[in-house]
Order: sequence, then structure tokens, then C-alpha cells
Amino acid sequence: MSVPMLKIGAVLSTMAMVTNWMSQTLPSLVGLNGTIISSEGTHERIVSGLYPGSEEGWQVYSTASDPDGRCMCTVVAPARNLCKRDPRSRQLRSLTEQVQNVSQSMEVVDLRTSRDLQYVRDSEPLLRGVDGRLHTYVASPRSLTARSLQELKGQMSQLRPLLSVVEQYRLDLQTLATLRMELLNLSIVLTAIQEEIGAYDYEELQQRVLLLETRLHSCMNKLGCGRLTAVSNPITVRASGSRFGSWMTDAMIPSSDSRVWSMDGYYKGRRVLEYRTMGDFTKGQNFVQHLLPHPWAGTGHVVYNGSLYYNKHQSNILVQYHFRSRSVLLQRSLSGAGYNNTFPYSWGGSSDIDLMADETGLWAVYTSIPNAGNIMVSRLDPHSLEVLHSWDTGFPKRSAGEAFMICGTLYVTNSHLAGAKVHFAYHTNTSTYEYTDIPFHNQYSHISMMDYNPRERALYTWNNGHQVLYNVTLFHVIRSDG
Repeated sequence: MSVPMLKIGAVLSTMAMVTNWMSQTLPSLVGLNGTIISSEGTHERIVSGLYPGSEEGWQVYSTASDPDGRCMCTVVAPARNLCKRDPRSRQLRSLTEQVQNVSQSMEVVDLRTSRDLQYVRDSEPLLRGVDGRLHTYVASPRSLTARSLQELKGQMSQLRPLLSVVEQYRLDLQTLATLRMELLNLSIVLTAIQEEIGAYDYEELQQRVLLLETRLHSCMNKLGCGRLTAVSNPITVRASGSRFGSWMTDAMIPSSDSRVWSMDGYYKGRRVLEYRTMGDFTKGQNFVQHLLPHPWAGTGHVVYNGSLYYNKHQSNILVQYHFRSRSVLLQRSLSGAGYNNTFPYSWGGSSDIDLMADETGLWAVYTSIPNAGNIMVSRLDPHSLEVLHSWDTGFPKRSAGEAFMICGTLYVTNSHLAGAKVHFAYHTNTSTYEYTDIPFHNQYSHISMMDYNPRERALYTWNNGHQVLYNVTLFHVIRSDG
């Protein structure tokens, strides 16, 4: 009896969670309700977000609309525990716990009853013997001797434990009456929930969810690149390490790699910590250490397709270190690039060469004496580290706080200190630039690393010993099918 009750509770809980998610979230997807979802400003944009949580992981959502303002596509991956905060979900969890408690109580009563019943059955011959003797003595009182009376007392003392068994039966009857009332109340609540959920059964709801997920994946494939229009408030993930450093996840698209890497310091460092997940990084647990054969310079490192790309100390040599094989796969000089604080960012720290990745591939940001210290952007072949194409942005690197690439556009901040903003953008697809005014909150007042991750559409920063994330808002153009 307990097992079916548990199954009913689990199934109903699952049905209600799925229904709640569909009723509140799915109508907004793929234009089902015609509503444009955008929290601020114009609707012609894509909004990407990350939600931190030690158990929930990091989730991404995006919304988009066409130039006419119609909702064309919405991609939503709610946090795994989002439904747990819904009142109906709490009611269902409470209901499930009640079902489990009732089931456990019934199991206890059942076990005790079986045990006591066996005891009664074992005592039955003794009861019959005592009953027969009593009938004999009643019919013939003269037959009752001192010896037979003593024997009868012994038999009665053996039957005395039956009194406690009978008393337990009486208590169990009260327990069963209470359980009966609880089951009646549960039945009423289940009926109300069933009426609220509607006529859909679990299998039908599951099929609808799978169908909508297929449509969502198709919609997601149409989301292309966009232009940066806003940076969110900072999300502090962890406080660890020194004032300078870098941390990152794999920037390769697509990738299911959930590892996080941390590299503390900017001068002659060799130790890379690899965490299994973002949750592990947040808690500082479940990590392994890589000891690089060559020390690094600066904080402009990037992980791309399972390899770490970094600038070798006191040189303009780029190094590709493969994590799985723990070996250097490739070294190549970035011809003409300054190093050893020749052309760093405004904060110094041997940040002459900054490697990064976006939706379009692997990049190097640096400068040289021939181009008068202006920022150079070079597209790199990740397999050979050969420069495929270079652009002179005309922006002096020493005036830049940090820089990052999004969709082939280089964005430059005007400072690494408080009050910084995204001040300059260079578009490699058109070889043009523009001055921008995109503020962001520099919470800890000293950014020594800022990189964009195209998988999560977020900015990773190392800010005065704090590992911080920023969500980004992109003006979005939807690719049409012919």
C-alpha cells in the first residue's frame, strides 16, 4: 500500500512542476502568446543572463524580436530549482512528505501487527490449556489442588505479556483512525490539485514539453551575433587569490565542458587550478593542479577547445598547453609584438599580449613599435597560432584599461579603476571604429582581467582578488531562412 502512495506523490509532484513551468514560461516561448519579453529599452535586442547558485549552476537565457517588434524567438533555460520557489510546488512537496509519512506509519503498524499476531498465535496453545483447566476447576472445584494451582499461576504469568500486546492493538486502532483522516484530507487536496492541473496526463505533458524543446533548439540556432549595448551589474562568484589574476571556462562553441580554470598572479606564474564545475570553483573544492612547463606573463590567457593559450614570460611567444595530455602542443612567436611591459594596459602587469576568443574564433590583442603603440587585433589559427589577418585599431593601448572581443568586434574600456566604461569599439568585419559610452560597475576598483565567453555570453573579470561575472545585452539581428 505504501509503494503506490509514494508513486502517486512522485508522479503528481512531477506533473505539477511540469505544468507550472509550461503555464508560466512556455507560453512566452517561440511567440506563442505574442508577447515581447524585454526588461528594458528597445525590444530589438538579445538579452543574455547567468544566474549563480551553488546547486543550480549557471543558466543562460536569451530573447529576440524582429525589426518590427514582433516576438520571433525566445530561448529560456530556467534554473533547475526555479520551480521549487513556486507556492504550488511547496504545497506539492509538503503533500509528498505527508504521503511518505503516512506510508511509513502504515509500514510500522503493519510490521508491529505482524509481529504481535505471530506472538498471539504462538501463545494460542497455552491459552487453550489455561482455558481447559479453568473449565475443569469450575466444574469440579475439588480437583483444584495446591500443585495444580501453582501450575495455573505459572501458565498465567506466561500469558501476562499478552496484556501489553492488547494495549498496543488499542493504540494502533487510534493510529489507524488518525491515518484514515490524513488520507481523507490528502484525497481532498489531490482532487483540488487535479482540478487545477486540468485534464492533461503526465505522458501528454511530457510529449508537449519535448515538442516545445525541439522548437526552442531550432529557434536558438537562428540567434546570431549582436552588438554590445549594455553591461549588467556585477555578480561576485568568489573572493580568492591575489590582486591580479585570471579565471575562465572553455570558450569553444559548441562544448559541454563545465570545467573552470584559475591562474593567480601575472608574473612568472606556472600553477593552473582546474575545477570540475562552477559550483566547485565557488566552494574551492574538487580541483586538480597543472604545472606549466613555461611560466606565463600577464593575465591575458584563454582556454579554447581544451587547450590553454598564454604568453610565455619575457617573450612574445604564444604557448598552447593541452590540459588532457598535460603537454605543450605548440609554441609560436607573435611577430613584432611588444612584451615585458613595453605596451601593457593602463594597469601594467606585463599585459602586453592579451589572448581571447569569441563566436568567430581565437584572437590576439597587442601592439608593436611600428604601429606607434596602437592596439593591434589579429585573428589566429588555433591549430598553428599563425596570424590569419590583422587590424590596426588606432587606439593607444596604454590608454586602455582592458579589452574583449564579441562577435568580431573589439571593445575597449577607458580605465581599470572605478568609473570605468566601455569607451571604444573596433569592428573587424568592416574595419571601422566608433566611440561608445557603456558604463559598468567596477565594484572592487581594480580590474586586471576582462574576457568575454561566447558560450555563456558573459564577461569574466578578475577584480582586486574577486572573481566577478557581468551579463551583457546585445543588439541582435536574426538570421532568416532565405
